[in-house]
Amino acid sequence: MIKLYTALLNDQLVLASRQAALINKTNSILKAPHYYCPKCHEEVQLVLKKEHPYFKHWPKKNNMKGERVEHALSKQLLQCALANANLDAQIEVPLAGGKLRADVLASPKLAFEVQCAPLSRAEFTQRHRLYCQIGITDIWVVGKRHFLREKIKKSQLIFFRRNKLWHDYYLEIDPYQQFLSLKYNILLEPITEKLCYQTSVFDLNANGLKQLWHFRPLLRNYLINPISQKSYLQLQIMRKSRKGMRIAELLYKLNLKLTDLPEWVFTKYRRVNTIDNALLYLTSNEDDW
Repeated sequence: MIKLYTALLNDQLVLASRQAALINKTNSILKAPHYYCPKCHEEVQLVLKKEHPYFKHWPKKNNMKGERVEHALSKQLLQCALANANLDAQIEVPLAGGKLRADVLASPKLAFEVQCAPLSRAEFTQRHRLYCQIGITDIWVVGKRHFLREKIKKSQLIFFRRNKLWHDYYLEIDPYQQFLSLKYNILLEPITEKLCYQTSVFDLNANGLKQLWHFRPLLRNYLINPISQKSYLQLQIMRKSRKGMRIAELLYKLNLKLTDLPEWVFTKYRRVNTIDNALLYLTSNEDDW
């Protein structure tokens, strides 16, 4: 990936650092700016890194166009479903004095954000903070790019939510098939980054939304093969991966072998966005060094 530190904005050359500073100063997002590469004149996006912000090309122009269509259609269908559920839902509503624009404002206290394109943690945090400041609950629904598969990606972590009924959950939207997918009771395997979750699908209409609001599932207890978890960890150590090197270092410092680790390390599922059980156990014993 080629990083650019300048781009064209309204035919003027601007610095990535300057644009990032403007956002940080006003604590707001610039209103849908369109940046272009000075060399090839294709559209680029601003990446808000804390130390060195930069511009980068979108992955594919066709993919970007497809995500725009997916985003627009998702908003329209969601707004229609909410309206049919007797909510005064509106699309693209400016909030917080123009600093924020809700994809779908369902009520004065509830907004939906439909995310189909890439989104950095900094951008997400900024938008979420603004919603909190004005007392609106923001529900994030993701498009195809962000759908959960077998393994978790770092870019997906910002979209997880939790409640008492569903535990850790994740909402997806498919405007073409016209459904919402709720993935809930989401857990990570003890050592690997593989996910376990339950899935329920709801029609993208007023009745489907009503069913989603009142959904009371039975949460399953997932089974795990501890032998496969141990084998995975042994393989990481043998291949000297980052995880393997870290585990090997901790084992050495604590004068332990892999076989000394307690059974729960390989059998207990863990929550999303937590370290694996081997690291959890070994780092909790660092005071014994």
